[in-house]
Amino acid sequence: MSAKLCIVMPVLDEAERLRELLQALQPLRQRGALVIVADGGSQDGSLDIAHDLADLVLQVPRGRAAQMNAGAAACEGELLLFLHADTHLPDDADALIEAALAPDSGHHWGRFDVRFDSPRRVLRLVAGAMNLRSRWTGIATGDQAMFVRRSLFNQVGGFPDLPLMEDITLSSTLKRHGPPACLRPPVITSARRWERRGVWRTIVLMWRLRAAYFLGADPTQLAIDYGYRPREH
Repeated sequence: MSAKLCIVMPVLDEAERLRELLQALQPLRQRGALVIVADGGSQDGSLDIAHDLADLVLQVPRGRAAQMNAGAAACEGELLLFLHADTHLPDDADALIEAALAPDSGHHWGRFDVRFDSPRRVLRLVAGAMNLRSRWTGIATGDQAMFVRRSLFNQVGGFPDLPLMEDITLSSTLKRHGPPACLRPPVITSARRWERRGVWRTIVLMWRLRAAYFLGADPTQLAIDYGYRPREH
């Protein structure tokens, strides 16, 4: 499959909100973007929804990194956008990405600012801190809808096969090839994880996990601490 922009969405049991998310991508499809859903074994009807609203649906082993790599490999587009299944893009995301990665831009990858779908002030502060930290460090997270030129993505080997921190690791690698384009129009992401665990508990947990990762902790154990079920091989 070939298109200028390929939107890769890893999915696992997202039927509750997947239709709404994919419907929001239909204007981009009409303008030539391809939407690829990489499903990691959903049991809730996600596959049926995806078949109706995506250009290609893949069934691949569970694991966000493996799912995103499989989706990227299935599309030959020049630009890759990795979109979590709880995140809405700006309406003109395709044009914004194309401009950000234009040949004369000096950028080969990037991300959007993020905002939560919650009116809570503390979550506005969290999002602002995430965006500011990303600008300072050149590190992006999957919540910020990372995008990259295919040539660079292939050059660095795609997402590392990690159960957690695959986005941090990839962006750390990508920034060696140049700084990210940090787009201010925000993606809107779900606050469900933060609301379910508690905002302050989630902040502490994320900082603890990232610190442990950078100090050499086992990503599989960190994923278990975060709440992911380890993938069976």
